[in-house]
Parts: sequence; C-alpha cells; structure tokens
Amino acid sequence: MNTDWLTNEESAPLSSREGQGSESALTLFELNSLVRDVLEATLDRDYWVEAELSEAREVRGHCYMELVQKDAFGNTPVARASAKCWQSTWMKLRPRFEKATGQTLHAGMKVLLRVHVNFHEAYGFSWIVNDIDPTYTMGDLARRRQEIVRKLKEQGVFDMQRELQLPLFCQHIAVISSENAAGYGDFCRQLADNDYGFQFQVELFPAIMQGEQVEQSIIDALNRINSADAKASISTGDESATGFPFDCVVIIRGGGATADMSGFDTLALAENVANFPLPIITGIGHERDESILDMISHTRVKTPTAAAAFLIDHLAQVFLRINDAQDAITNCVRRRMDMEKMRLERLSEKIPVLFSLVKSRQTAHLDQLYARLTALTTARLSNLRYQLASLCAQLPPLAERRLLRERHRIDLLSQRASSLDPDLLLSRGYSITLKDGQVVRHADQLQPGDVIETRLANGKIKSEVL
Repeated sequence: MNTDWLTNEESAPLSSREGQGSESALTLFELNSLVRDVLEATLDRDYWVEAELSEAREVRGHCYMELVQKDAFGNTPVARASAKCWQSTWMKLRPRFEKATGQTLHAGMKVLLRVHVNFHEAYGFSWIVNDIDPTYTMGDLARRRQEIVRKLKEQGVFDMQRELQLPLFCQHIAVISSENAAGYGDFCRQLADNDYGFQFQVELFPAIMQGEQVEQSIIDALNRINSADAKASISTGDESATGFPFDCVVIIRGGGATADMSGFDTLALAENVANFPLPIITGIGHERDESILDMISHTRVKTPTAAAAFLIDHLAQVFLRINDAQDAITNCVRRRMDMEKMRLERLSEKIPVLFSLVKSRQTAHLDQLYARLTALTTARLSNLRYQLASLCAQLPPLAERRLLRERHRIDLLSQRASSLDPDLLLSRGYSITLKDGQVVRHADQLQPGDVIETRLANGKIKSEVL
C-alpha cells in the first residue's frame, strides 16, 4: 500500500510520540476518514470476487449480504466481509439473477460479485455490489445438482420411482401442497369437473412449498402418508397385502415464485421420494428445467392442473381399455354365436336327409327282423306240430297200458278191501268194542263206569266197565 501521504510525525512509532501534547492525536473520525481516503485512492476500481453467502436479507429495498470463504479442506471460514447492494442497483439485478438461475439469493449459495470498496466513518468497511454474474451461480448449482444425481445413482435409487406401476384405477390421491395454495384448488376442481364423470378421493397433507423449510416440510408430509399406509396395512390383517389407502402421491405448487426452487433440489428430499413405496407425481409449476425432485419422481408435469389432467387421462385410458375389452368380448361372442347359428342351420338342413336315411335303414332292418321272426316262428311251429303228432301217436298205447295197470291195481285194492271188511271179520268170530262210537284199541281208554258197546256178527252187547 502506498504510504507516501503520511507525514513523518504521523508515521512515527508510538514510543517516539510519548510526552507530546494531546493536540497532535487523531480523533476516531479523522482516522477513519484517513482510512477511507486511502482505500478510495488505492482501490479505485471494481473487482470481481468469488464468495459464499452466509446470510442474505432484503431491508427496505436494499440487499445486505454476509460473505464468507471457507477452508478448502474443511468448513472453517478463512475470510469474512459484509456487502451491500443499494435499492437502485438491486431492483435491476434481482429480477435478472432470479430469472437466469431460478433461485433467490440465500445462505449457502456461491456467487460471483462485482464490487467496489466502501468505508464509512460511522459504519465501517463494506463492499458495494454493482453486479452479479448469474452464470457462475448457475454453474455452481449445476455442479451441486450433478453431485446429487451422482450420489442417487450410486445408491441405486435414481430410477426406483419409475419402476413402480401406477395402479389402473388410480383414484385415491394423497396431495402434498400448501393448504391455501391456488394450485391445490385448481387441482381439485380439475379432478371434480372431469368430462368422464370419474370420482376421485383426494386427501391433503399440508406442507410449506416455499423457502428454506420446503425440504423438511415435504419429508414430514411423506412420513405422515407412509404412516397412514402402514395403519391401513395392519388393519387388513394380511401381511402380504400392501393395504395402502392411497394409489399415488401428488406434490404440487402453485401461485409461488418460480425462482424459489432450491428446496426441491436437495439430497435428503430426493432420497425420501426415491424410496417412497407409492408413485409420486410432481407438478411444481416451473418450466426452466427439471429440479432434482422432478428427476427422481415417477412422473413430472408442469402445473397442478396438468397433474390433474394426467390422472384423468390415465383413468380415461383404463376406461378405454375396459371398453375395448368389452367390445372385443362382445364381438367374439357375436362371431361365435353366428358360427354356431350357421352350424345349426347346416345341421338342420341335414336332419331330413339323415332322418330319411336312418328311416330307410331302420325299415330295412325291421323287415329283416320280421322275415327272420316269421321264419323262426314257422320253423318252431313245424317242430312243435311234429312233436305234437308224435305225442298223439304215442298217447293211445300209453293210455291203454296205463288203464290196464290202474285196472289191475284197482282189482288188487278191491281184494284187499274185501279182505278187510268188518262184517267178514265178525263172521269169522271177531268182535268190535266201541265207546261213544269210537273203536277201543287199548284198555287204558276205558274208565270204571264207562258204557261200551260190543258188536258181534249177529247183534250188539252193551256193558259197563267195573
């Protein structure tokens, strides 16, 4: 630093000035004025400086920044400084920076500032910002995004969401959004007023969608959704079933500044979304490029209404598939019925011919059976007539012999009967004793006092048993 302007007295060591009067000492204001003059004289141009913001705030249109440089091998600050951007300059720089980078100035952001020195007697040293190079910040943001994408791919979770299947009947929707956001209202109205009359069940899980709390707020909402899913799974009693009360999750953001997107470009949020068990659809309302959240999600659309249109279109495609399947089944059944009808008609045409053929065959068969039956009957009758004639020829001799035998037998029986005639026995001196008209064969048949009758050849004798 050039010190030629200092007088010998002023540049002398403190020890050499001891004992001199107090009139030779400088006031603090004078000293600060000298410092200001030196700085303005030696640092009389603008400088581009790379730094990290440890703080950035806007007060009454002015932007106040705290700059820091950290150790390359650690997180320890090795330099600090304050910077200010006055309202007249800040109103021009802010829109250009936010449009180019898609973000507002915030702590942790690396920036490239064009500054000139400023030293005020009352407020001390600071750098005055004249310009901000958004391309430097964009490069740093791009590097951070690339690093996050690299880590997600190394973990093997970058494409996990896209591997999930959106349910065919995706009608139970969990929405993560600001409760009073216009985009949430547009999303619900779009679903409710669809042209197909589809019914959707939407449940809001409120979250902060702007500012530094975006990351943790969305993660908390995802945890609440996952807890609701876990409770539903337990209530089913089936461990193999998912039991999710929701078919997908929609993260939407509407009505906010498109520049405030840093909360959607964090590793923690990306990891939570990538590992979430339900498909996640994002519609956070920006078109510049994709955020990390967009890259990792199952489906990315631009706006909340586009998210609603996507869900309606998905269900419409399923409805069309069902209609196509219904038409295909109907056409298949109709074709089959037509084929069967034609087959029946052909069969009905063949029935008279087949019936006539069968009738002729059956008639011929019956004629054959009749002829056989007639022949067999005739043969049987002839055989029976011959047998009958033979029997008739044999009957007279047999009858005469039988009559002769029977006549001889009768004669024998007659002789035996004659020999057993009681009168003949009585005439030979035998008698017959009767009791009550019954023949007495044993003495045991009689009791004292019984009256018996004895028949003789000539007469009867009655007697009493003593």
